[in-house]
Amino acid sequence: MIALAVALGLAAHGGDRARTAWDRWIDATELPPLSVPVGTEVLARDGTLLRAFPVGDGLWRLSPPQEGVDPRFLSMLVGWEDRRFRTHDGVDRRAILRAAWQAVTHGRIVSGASTLSMQTARLLERGATGDWRAKLRQARVALALERRLGKDRILDLYLRLAPYGGNTEGVRAASLMWFGKEPRRLTPAESALLVALPQSPETRRPDLPQARAAARAARDRVIDRALTLGIIDAEAAGTARATLLPDRRRPFPAHAALLADRLRRENPGAPRIETTIDARLQAAAERLAARAVAGQAEQVSAAILLADHRSGDILAQVGTAQFADSASGGFVDMTRALRSPGSTLKPFVYALGFDEGLIHPETLIEDRPAAFGRWQPQNFDNRFRGTVTIRQALVESLNLPVVRVAEALGPARLMAAFRRAGMDLSLQGDAPGLAVVLGGAGVSLADLVEGYATLARGGRPVRLHDRPCTAEPPGAPAFGPVAAWQVANVLSGILPPQGRAAGRVAYKTGTSYGHRDALAVGFDGRFVAGVWMGRPDGTPVPGAFGGDYAAPVLFDLFDALGPRTVPLPPPPEAALTVPNAVLPRPLRRFAPAGELPPPGPAPRAPEPLTIQFPPDGAEVELTSPALVVRAKGGTPPYNWLLNGAPVAIRQAEPVAELPASRGFSALTVVDAKGRSARVEFRAVGGG
Repeated sequence: MIALAVALGLAAHGGDRARTAWDRWIDATELPPLSVPVGTEVLARDGTLLRAFPVGDGLWRLSPPQEGVDPRFLSMLVGWEDRRFRTHDGVDRRAILRAAWQAVTHGRIVSGASTLSMQTARLLERGATGDWRAKLRQARVALALERRLGKDRILDLYLRLAPYGGNTEGVRAASLMWFGKEPRRLTPAESALLVALPQSPETRRPDLPQARAAARAARDRVIDRALTLGIIDAEAAGTARATLLPDRRRPFPAHAALLADRLRRENPGAPRIETTIDARLQAAAERLAARAVAGQAEQVSAAILLADHRSGDILAQVGTAQFADSASGGFVDMTRALRSPGSTLKPFVYALGFDEGLIHPETLIEDRPAAFGRWQPQNFDNRFRGTVTIRQALVESLNLPVVRVAEALGPARLMAAFRRAGMDLSLQGDAPGLAVVLGGAGVSLADLVEGYATLARGGRPVRLHDRPCTAEPPGAPAFGPVAAWQVANVLSGILPPQGRAAGRVAYKTGTSYGHRDALAVGFDGRFVAGVWMGRPDGTPVPGAFGGDYAAPVLFDLFDALGPRTVPLPPPPEAALTVPNAVLPRPLRRFAPAGELPPPGPAPRAPEPLTIQFPPDGAEVELTSPALVVRAKGGTPPYNWLLNGAPVAIRQAEPVAELPASRGFSALTVVDAKGRSARVEFRAVGGG
């Protein structure tokens, strides 16, 4: 210590030649690597830490928070460790001389002289603490660090590297571990403990009974120094001394665990990964998932997805209810796994039927036994209702009516509509069959929620995303706004579970074959959500129904939104909201193509119904507010629909003048026999 003091004094106060040699000696210092590896952090949309990962060797070390560290903690740290930190050049010569004199007069080391810069040098090199050669090396590195980095960068390195016991380094990891909070706001007692621990992290760990007395004594000495320096007043010091020490190490946050795992794999080495997740809603969704599986059969899990369908931001994503339970498939993200959607695809079949002008919510349809080739579908309860409306068929989730409509539309057109809505279905065979509409395909919960977001947005698709991004330009509408509203209107009339208020959420439940999957998906004017329950390995859960298992969780999730919920929108102006008796004749009763005519002479088959103008996929220049459209064939009268809404009926000629506006539109014509033709076009120009 004395030799170090003499050497530093001679170098600092010698002549020009000595100072030049001194400068060269410092400038020639080979610094240790200055990049300090930190664990990846996955952050919520407001910067809240969702999940942290240790660095490669299992060490918990995190970057200091972007919002900074509590200023009072920094004042306590500097006041305790290095009061002249802002004025010395890396080595405090006065402190060295004082320590040397005390060592001579007392015959032992009474106080240290290491500055924060020297301590940072030691932490960077993982060097020894007591050897004079190590001290000299630390002094040289500290001087070089001051010249090359400056005070703030040195302090940042110290805040990352300071040891806090066990496998924890850095003030941020320590604050989360000991207090479960970020270090931007610390109490005086918390700040004092975090100042005291790095001096002897293992002998002052407050979670070890044999070390608690030493931890308290060291903390209180820091409090006394802070009081002396005027950093805190006497009242705050008294409160701090009376504060109990933490008695355990807290686990680091692990919210959105499976999402965080995936994002870290997709972004290797990224120190911070921002997401669109809402921290409060994520925590609420995780609690709901855990509560939903409590008391259920063994290995039953749950998955939840909540998004803002206006922006596409995913706000909560729970891939499993038991992340730590590998026996229950806790490692499988069930928001992305392919499972049977049960009856949750039925609304899309009806939406396409509305859009094509084949049906209306009040159209009558038969719920009677029927065969489709060799397939004879049954209703879930093995009962048939006879003649029902489309509205009743969807509300009661009847199978025969939706298969009849699907047959009229054709599986290929249905699959195209599913894709436009954002759902990528996985088929068992090469070609889709009618069984797809009853759950005979695989789809992920994420895709299913994206499809319902399309319905919620009036038929306009949106790409759901969990990372902040620029919104993608909307693609072609999957359905017209009238058809999407009609589906939402029907779904909002389904009675919610457990006596809750109806009309607030448009939702549909689904149960896959053999009770393997229980689903509920729904939306209001702003949010869309989906809930899955079942076993990740696909084994049945006897008695599991979407309405009993998943629907209550879905409504609990919407309740958690509180005042942020938005009512469902009113009907578009073009929506036809009338009873069956007032509907255009072709829409009063569903009559699919190929239905057998009454007995008698076979009538002459009419020319097939087609739309001649505008051609399918055409871009049409508008020269006036009206567009002249033309069909050919079929049997009059002709019922014209624009984006699913009736706009004109022509008794004889298949020509009509329709109102038109710029953008994508779907045009449908239906003749007296229920035959239809449909084209999509884009109108440009005009006013």
